Amino acid sequence: MGAGPGDPELITVKGQRIVNEADIIIYAGSLVNKAIIGGHKPDAEIFNSASMTLDDVIEVIKRGTAEGKKIARVHTGDPSIYGAIREQMDRLDELGIPFDVIPGVSSFVASAAALKKEFTLPDVSQTVILTRLEGRTPVPEKEKLEDLASHQASMCIFLSVQMIDDVVSRLMKHYPPTTPIAIIQRATWEDQKIVMGTLETIAQKVKDEGITKTAQILVGDFLGDEYSLSKLYDPSFTHEYRQGVE
Repeated sequence: MGAGPGDPELITVKGQRIVNEADIIIYAGSLVNKAIIGGHKPDAEIFNSASMTLDDVIEVIKRGTAEGKKIARVHTGDPSIYGAIREQMDRLDELGIPFDVIPGVSSFVASAAALKKEFTLPDVSQTVILTRLEGRTPVPEKEKLEDLASHQASMCIFLSVQMIDDVVSRLMKHYPPTTPIAIIQRATWEDQKIVMGTLETIAQKVKDEGITKTAQILVGDFLGDEYSLSKLYDPSFTHEYRQGVE
């Protein structure tokens, strides 16, 4: 399940129920707010996956399943985005262990909420790109940041703030230097930090703030103030539930 971006109230109702009912909880302790598992059963077994390997995680699940126990595997944000869950699910399938996936609130939407911005503004952008810069984990050649930047869409860059100079350099191959950009560190946590700037100013601001990890990079003109009004609420626009008025 996804535990959300940090604020313990942003886990889904279903996710919280499963955590509270679980006999075994395996959670990503380096990123998940411990308050999220604070309502666990008194006798629940708690494992921090930050110090575990894939084999370790699967062994705990395998043993718990054999004992007829309910197990909650808790990831940060939404597990389908940089959650490394496919390899876990494939192993469970091989073992014949049934499971469900419960989605969560990702840091990229939590960051937009923190900024009070909308990714898909009419006549500005109708496309959102989620990506990352290559680090210890490579990125396919066809998904290089500078190539994705050619679309000038709304972009959310994960796991890359420590390479902010390289990020900016690649983005500026296609985005104008004055394009707005925001860095949101630990979105929705009590110590959330927001740094706003443009491509030509943001790198130094990030360094001045000492931000080197757990931050989302949002870039694009959706961060600006110029856009067209939507057709959805246009009085002259007809749709299934409303007749347009000239």
